[in-house]
Amino acid sequence: MKKTQASLELAGKTLTLEMGELARLATSSVLARLGDTMVLATVVMGQERDDIDYFPLTVEYVERLYAGGRIKGSRWVKREGRPSDDAILSGRLIDRSIRPLFPKSFKREVQVVVTILSVDNVNDPDTLSIVATSAALHMSPIPWGGPVGAVRVAVVKEKGNGNTEFIINPEISETQLSDLDLVVTQTKDKTLMIEAGANQVSEDKALEAIEKAQAENVKIIEFIENLAKEAGIKKEAAPEDPRLAELTSKLEKSYKEDIEALIKIRVDKESGKDLSTDALIDRIYQDEKLSDPENAPDKKKTSKALETVLYKIIKSNTLKGKRVDGRGMDEVRPISSKVSVLPRTHGSAIFQRGDTQVLTVATLGSPRMEQLIESAEGEEAKSYIHHYSFPPYSVGETGRMGVPSRREIGHGALAERALEPVIPIQESFPYTIRVVSEVLSSNGSTSMASTCGSTLALMDAGVPIKSPVSGVAMGMMSDGDKYQILTDILGLEDFAGDMDFKVAGTKEGVTAIQLDVKIPGLTLAQIKEILEKAKVAREGIMDTMLSVIPTVRQGVSEYAPKIELIHIPVEKIGEVIGPGGRMIKSIIAQTGATVDVEDDGTVTVSGTNEESVRMASEWIAGLVREVKAGEVFEGEVKRILPFGAFVEILPGKEGMVHVSQMASEFVKNPNDVVAIGDKVKVKVIEIDEQSRINLSMKFGQEGSGAGGGDRPEKGNEKEVPALQQPKSAHPLAMQFQRERREKEESMRRANPRRTPYKKNNY
Repeated sequence: MKKTQASLELAGKTLTLEMGELARLATSSVLARLGDTMVLATVVMGQERDDIDYFPLTVEYVERLYAGGRIKGSRWVKREGRPSDDAILSGRLIDRSIRPLFPKSFKREVQVVVTILSVDNVNDPDTLSIVATSAALHMSPIPWGGPVGAVRVAVVKEKGNGNTEFIINPEISETQLSDLDLVVTQTKDKTLMIEAGANQVSEDKALEAIEKAQAENVKIIEFIENLAKEAGIKKEAAPEDPRLAELTSKLEKSYKEDIEALIKIRVDKESGKDLSTDALIDRIYQDEKLSDPENAPDKKKTSKALETVLYKIIKSNTLKGKRVDGRGMDEVRPISSKVSVLPRTHGSAIFQRGDTQVLTVATLGSPRMEQLIESAEGEEAKSYIHHYSFPPYSVGETGRMGVPSRREIGHGALAERALEPVIPIQESFPYTIRVVSEVLSSNGSTSMASTCGSTLALMDAGVPIKSPVSGVAMGMMSDGDKYQILTDILGLEDFAGDMDFKVAGTKEGVTAIQLDVKIPGLTLAQIKEILEKAKVAREGIMDTMLSVIPTVRQGVSEYAPKIELIHIPVEKIGEVIGPGGRMIKSIIAQTGATVDVEDDGTVTVSGTNEESVRMASEWIAGLVREVKAGEVFEGEVKRILPFGAFVEILPGKEGMVHVSQMASEFVKNPNDVVAIGDKVKVKVIEIDEQSRINLSMKFGQEGSGAGGGDRPEKGNEKEVPALQQPKSAHPLAMQFQRERREKEESMRRANPRRTPYKKNNY
């Protein structure tokens, strides 16, 4: 292909697509640019796979740190490792956007690799990657029903009038102010994929955003179509399998009753569906082998034909108003919930809807436990994390366990997005929150069950969420213009149906949407109907959930860490840490609490009990408190030296009482007046140039400054008669003595045999 470049003005920005220069050995490649964000999408068509019964499409989203001018922060490993969760989620966006438009009979391997080459921290590369992939597929000979367009839509409230503004492909800074973050992939008249997070927006507002996206996506699609016309690339035809079509028709006529019985068995998961399915496949295979030994289909083709007929029967019955489990179209399966099911966790809940059962556990930790995410755009810290686990036993099967699959990461991210708008900010609830959903049994919409279970677990943990969140999965069966919308789909209805439309939210509005389709998309009218029915179902599920735990528990679990946030002036950080970290280590050692100091002056104190947290917090508050002359404290004598005593007036903060300030009469030896551990009342008489605190135990005129004191206020100790003050009490003399003693001690340590200076009296 010769080098081609074209540009499109899209929402006030320039979208540029370039073909024919990079990655020439790939089947097709497109370099896309929006602002200074650039991605390279390559498509390669491989060999025919007759050994599988599905379309072998793989999508890889390669995120390089050099794209943002960054080097990996690890000291030893500088190469990028396995894809980040964000990269996996972006790859899933691309996959879900293009997969529905491939022919069902197409079995050649197709691999899409999107490499992020440059990011400008203004334009997101994910939607640009979908557009680049769409262009690369449309400019290739691979049979595909595109092109598609994809945009991100933000909704921002206008200041003053309260109206909302829809922003197409917003800058990253604008999405942070938006109540809706919506990514939509569409054809000219239908919607293929939706991924959205929202701050409790209304269904009408979400639908309006989808409609706004349609107008922009039409421009992208026409732009790609014009490029393809110039290139003149011809598409290959997807080969049909006449033997499969013949076998499917035969099964539909000869084994319909057996397949209908199998549907009933599959609905009841406890009846051993796998054995029944395998037994029927073996019987059909043997019958076909006996009837026509030379042309008998293999078991894989027999299984594929059986599934085709089974799904066709389910769809036909549903369109007639009969669901596989006998429910009404808008009926939700029976729901049951429990909270506080685990004795030592911070919060736990079991949410069950029909056969789908999820155990969710909430764990609270200190802010230092937050997750640090490194990407080309920079580093990001997450204090709320949701993980989702889907073990093979949840569907009654054996299988590999270990690294989470892309599906598990995607479902966990959906549940996380659904609850994120209601999670309290760390300033009001200073915890890192990790929620884990363990799928114990799966028969449809485990991600929405995880969302409901997470709400219950967080409420059980005492997390003051703004509003409870519930979710439901909607399905659809269609045949041409005829269709049925299904509420709370079973796994079997998901496999046989045309879409999986998940909606989560509070009673105030939507917090998350995810749409996947198997047909060429949904109309806006269908989306509106789905959102309306999902709202009714969500509210019903919410009422059932709140009957178990109506409000958030007061206080966190006794097993959860106790945390307190303290904000100190940045210039005081050094005083809390101390030389060589000695002060902060002392606080930790003596109180048993954990102390973390951030560069902005935020100090997090955490511990297993409230007393240790209180002690450490008071210590830190005392260290950074500004002590002023004239203040009176009751402190503890910590050290005694020949010239005076050091008294701790606040936790971690000491001042010195010179012998001349210990009593009205002359004091020769401080040990005659005080002992270590004594509680004494002292007054601050001076803060010297080096921020050292000088104290006095005399309350009267003789305690003022260096030579006397202000008369105590009413209610203080009785005034002590003033006496002649020794000359040594003069501040300059005291400072000189201290400096000399420090110098002597330093020299003595450096040379123990050296004769010390003779002490002079002043």
